[in-house]
Amino acid sequence: MTIRVIIVDDQAMVRAGFAALLSAQADIDVVGEAPDGRRGIEVSRSVHPDVVLMDVRMPEMDGLAAARELLNPPVGVTHLPKVLMLTTFDVDDYVYEALRAGASGFLLKDAPPADLIAAVRIVAAGEALLAPSVTRRLIADFAQQRPARGRKDPSLRLNGLTPRETEVLELIARGLSNQEIADHLVVAEQTVKTHIGRVLSKLSLRDRAQAVIFAYESGLVTPGDAPA
Repeated sequence: MTIRVIIVDDQAMVRAGFAALLSAQADIDVVGEAPDGRRGIEVSRSVHPDVVLMDVRMPEMDGLAAARELLNPPVGVTHLPKVLMLTTFDVDDYVYEALRAGASGFLLKDAPPADLIAAVRIVAAGEALLAPSVTRRLIADFAQQRPARGRKDPSLRLNGLTPRETEVLELIARGLSNQEIADHLVVAEQTVKTHIGRVLSKLSLRDRAQAVIFAYESGLVTPGDAPA
């Protein structure tokens, strides 16, 4: 199946470069571009992409505001694309807020071309993607410094998880892959996938990225801890 992508970035050269790279892949089709968040929303709701590559900082409307609108649409709008944030900074307040808004992850703009291609495929497949070099530090730092504001205590929602599901959620928050979690728990990778699906469903979370945020904000894990 072909992955439909739109690119939202205020720099024409960046859009052109990413479009050329992605369009060269047999399984990816760039179906639209936009120079700012507002136009990006319009294009997305017109062409219904699978993945939106969204720059963080843009004029008119920044990527964070645009991601919020795309992922929390008004009544009557049913299309929900995956949003992959693009940033030039490895630690950016916008990134954390975008993940809380429902973005599927972020990638540094200067990442190797192969990483961009892989990122689009990963996000389109329903997985979350966070730049490996900064994931754990970034999520931990921002979760510690910016606890949830004005929300019902997330820790109360943990009561609905089984002990094993809670353990899997904790390992997700540590940045472990499915295979690493399987190795840690000495179970099959498919079993881990089943647990993750149940965790996301019970906590009403979109994907792995939101699970990481929830784990820190609920107090299940704290920055600097290591899996037992």
